[in-house]
Amino acid sequence: MHWRRNSAPRCNGFAGKGLAAIFLLGVCAISSYAEETGAAKVMTLTGQVSVLRDNSPWVLNVGDSVQPRQIIVTGADGYALLQVSDGSTFEVFQNARVVFRDNPGNWKDLLEVFLGRVKVQIQKIGGEPNYNKVRTPTAVISVRGTVFDVSVEDEDATTLVVVDEGQVEVEHALLPTGHPKMLNAGEWVRVFKHQPLAAKSVDKSGVLRGAMRAAADALYEVVYRGSRIPSSSGGGIPGPGGGTGTGSGGGGTGGGNGDHKGGGTGGTGGGTPPPPPPPPPSH
Repeated sequence: MHWRRNSAPRCNGFAGKGLAAIFLLGVCAISSYAEETGAAKVMTLTGQVSVLRDNSPWVLNVGDSVQPRQIIVTGADGYALLQVSDGSTFEVFQNARVVFRDNPGNWKDLLEVFLGRVKVQIQKIGGEPNYNKVRTPTAVISVRGTVFDVSVEDEDATTLVVVDEGQVEVEHALLPTGHPKMLNAGEWVRVFKHQPLAAKSVDKSGVLRGAMRAAADALYEVVYRGSRIPSSSGGGIPGPGGGTGTGSGGGGTGGGNGDHKGGGTGGTGGGTPPPPPPPPPSH
């Protein structure tokens, strides 16, 4: 008897329908589990990216899930893109320390950023606002469906918020006034630990967003080509005291998750890398 390489047994009648039903139930069960547990899936990854379990790093790989209250840590060459069940995504850049959904009673508390930079894209649900929050030690950022960057720049948790698309509200976490600043596309604000929330600034020339976009494009090149991530030093992002500085704070720790404990590095991953960010809106 000869079999064709790609031949497969046919399932007719009740047997075929039964297998199809079992398959659909399995898919629904997986989707329901991801939604109920509030997990985020690693879509793209390169360099050192880990989660902390009992204060020990475990290497993450493409396809792994990050559970609520787990701490994501990236090394000097680390980058990861993660997706939650509603289609929203967040990117974690090098030398970062981020807690995923630290409030189990409310999945809308998406991230707590303690160090480094994240880029968040919140998807609207059926065209309706999708309320989420990102927190840092000094800022509370409320969003409804938008694209924005959050960077914690130093030990005092100075926080830079830059909006690419849509709107976000920013409130001082330590000195709240009850009147958050509304940022539109192309606007940014820097939150200092011991100072009231400053007036927002407009990135008319696109320098700030251009610097962040250049850093992101360099990382996308790494994902495509599997080369080493360039250093973020000298990134040309306006610093707290004027002039330019780097976009995110220093020294996170590398480590691991998945099936292996220790200081390994994640693979470049088999997911489709995200497309470059859209060009800045004209002013």
